Amino acid sequence: MQESNRQQELGRLLLQKSPDELESLIHQSAVLMTYYRCAVLEIETKFKVLDAQFSLSHERNPIESIHTRIKSPESIREKLNRKHLPMTVEAIEDNINDIGGVRVICSFLDDIYMLSDCLLQQDDVRLIAKKDYIKNPKPNGYRSLHLIVEIPIFLYNEKRMVRVEVQLRTIAMQSWANLEHRLRYKKNLSPEVLAQTEDTLLACAVMSNQLDEQMQSIRRIIEDDSQ
Repeated sequence: MQESNRQQELGRLLLQKSPDELESLIHQSAVLMTYYRCAVLEIETKFKVLDAQFSLSHERNPIESIHTRIKSPESIREKLNRKHLPMTVEAIEDNINDIGGVRVICSFLDDIYMLSDCLLQQDDVRLIAKKDYIKNPKPNGYRSLHLIVEIPIFLYNEKRMVRVEVQLRTIAMQSWANLEHRLRYKKNLSPEVLAQTEDTLLACAVMSNQLDEQMQSIRRIIEDDSQ
């Protein structure tokens, strides 16, 4: 029922706009999404450069993979509705920080913080917010380092500041998060099943964290021995 109400409200807002206003909104939204795609590309390139440089100096790559995404129009509309905000380009830019996203999958725990520090030390990157769900996991066991950063993109006639969400996590964290999402996303589970799966998923998250710490410890032993 709540989703139906949101859709009705969205339809009502669109009907209030004239054809010219609708056309302008669609055009402005398309331009805005292009800005976010450019910003995501900039952040992705920065991490690829760091990975290549680290490979040359340390003969290993700290990054296993990089994934990018742009939030869907449906998700943007839902977020605006939840925040009771108007459906305007200005409301999107001012209030939604995770439209453009970059997820960096690292080999080891130390790599997460090393890459985060290297990114934030760059003089064209401004930190807006930081949430460390590795040192302070979510109640369900979710772990990841989240950064909201602002970077400039250079267009043919202007420089524009754009915000991007960066998530850094290990392979183990990514595996747990993927499976947790597949198991529970948008499923109407009974309270009993929810309670049971919450406990089990949390236990799996603890084991995942132990794996990360043990692999980090093994790497340090090997590195110390090779010096």
